[in-house]
Amino acid sequence: MSMKFKSFFLASALALTTALAACSGGDTSTETKGGGGSKEEKKPAELRVVGANHPWTEAIEPLIPEFEKETGIKVKLEKYFEDQLTQKLSTEFTSGSKSIDVYMIRPLQEGKLFNINGWADDISSYTSDAEWDIKDFSPSSIDSLKADEKMFGIPLVTEREILYYRKDIFEKNNLTPPKTLEEVKAVAEKLNDPKNDFYGIVSRGQRSPSVTQFSSYLYGFGGDFFVDGKAALDTPEAIEAFKFYGSMLKDYGPPGVLNMSWPQASGLFGQGKAAMYTDADSIYPNLLDPAKSTVGDKVGFVEFPSGPNGQHPYNVTSWGLAMNPKSEHKDASWEFLKWATSKEIVGKIQSTGVPGPRQSVWDSPDGTKSFPEELVAVINKSNEMGKEYDRPLVIKVNEARDIIGGVIVAAISGKDVEKAAKDANKQFQELLDRESK
Repeated sequence: MSMKFKSFFLASALALTTALAACSGGDTSTETKGGGGSKEEKKPAELRVVGANHPWTEAIEPLIPEFEKETGIKVKLEKYFEDQLTQKLSTEFTSGSKSIDVYMIRPLQEGKLFNINGWADDISSYTSDAEWDIKDFSPSSIDSLKADEKMFGIPLVTEREILYYRKDIFEKNNLTPPKTLEEVKAVAEKLNDPKNDFYGIVSRGQRSPSVTQFSSYLYGFGGDFFVDGKAALDTPEAIEAFKFYGSMLKDYGPPGVLNMSWPQASGLFGQGKAAMYTDADSIYPNLLDPAKSTVGDKVGFVEFPSGPNGQHPYNVTSWGLAMNPKSEHKDASWEFLKWATSKEIVGKIQSTGVPGPRQSVWDSPDGTKSFPEELVAVINKSNEMGKEYDRPLVIKVNEARDIIGGVIVAAISGKDVEKAAKDANKQFQELLDRESK
């Protein structure tokens, strides 16, 4: 073959290849590699994203066409109720499913289980993107989605425990919002008026649901659920926290508090029957909504008060976004994670009232426009402190909460708290031992 013919042949082949690539559009294009995908990976026609029926999902769904237009990646969003979502994910991951690419995860509820089973991919290699800016996330929100320095998700929704109080009642009695737990108890005693169906304070007293809100009291007294891998429910600090929380609700809380989770407790406060209420800041819309509350214009907000060991409210990620390790579209999945948790999208979602994890958004007027100004100040201060968990980080979270909640019930009922704590500590240690095998 002559050199002239060779040149003609190579030029013709190159022209044909270029034409075919142009005709095929995005189907043959490769993705920009972030750290986990194969060089041969093609941009998928569709990502399968599985999430919960949640305000975050409702807020991002109408924005997804923007992502599709920007990237050429199609997204199929599936939504399930929380328990159905966990069951759906567990069933598919157990069978080795590759079809789920991205999914919503509750790091404090199923994070440890998913990590141990290898169902949450390590995305640490992707998160160094300077423009995306991981440093903009509050440290506790990131820590909620870390395990042994492995980052298994990105925070979506955050919440902190705060103190709600009745501004009008405090003004009438020349009181200032309490800064310590001892002051909380003193104010509760002063304002408690059960004869007129008005109570000094309300919080969750129902066995399992009470544990998360009790956690901030526990930390404030210097206690924790476990220390160095050992159950710590019967330490002097923990016992004092149980006694304080129990006696406060027994002496100055409403009747029936043992049956109260957040809907009942917030409902009672919203109907003007309590002076104070400790719970998650994410509950505030229920307290301000005229359809649900008679005291919306009288609700004040303050940081969770200090205990004997300082001010340590929980500051947690309630929902995150994770990637399936078996996904065949990891780089495209990261593109979705990066977009969904970008400053712009977090700002848009938070403007609808969903509290996000980025400090720059909390510092932005647009990001906080749907939140009361006073609450924004409380959230910003709370973001500077706090624990990244509000329940034990174990596989059998529900069983652990039930064990711990038993001590809270005993304390509210006026029973022997030390005995209840020692019994619970033994049960909790047995749970930890089973999980460590």
